[in-house]
Amino acid sequence: SKVKIWIQLNIPKVEDGNNFGVSIQEESVNDLAKAEDQSFSLLNNFNTYFATRGKLVSRMGKYPGVKDYIVCIQEVDRRERVNLCLSLHDLRNNYFILWDSITKNLEKIKKPRSSVEMPFT
Repeated sequence: SKVKIWIQLNIPKVEDGNNFGVSIQEESVNDLAKAEDQSFSLLNNFNTYFATRGKLVSRMGKYPGVKDYIVCIQEVDRRERVNLCLSLHDLRNNYFILWDSITKNLEKIKKPRSSVEMPFT
């Protein structure tokens, strides 16, 4: 979030020509926003998992003789473990992609427009 705000604050005013660096900044901000949305989605999945598991545990307490609730809770836990592993791999990949993109384009992100004037412009 801080990196996204820093890049947004470094975007210069709109001018004609020499906007390649600005487009790199905008693309970086979009990539950061997508990664941030996926991270928030991962956090929201925790809430859904614990709400589902809590309902099943309360039903298991209400009907202690029904063994299907135990099996169902185990299945929900297994499914959540698989989802968590996949989400963490996606999160890791997003951070690697962001790091790679930002480090390769750091100069264009810091100074989006070159100070050299183009001839015949």
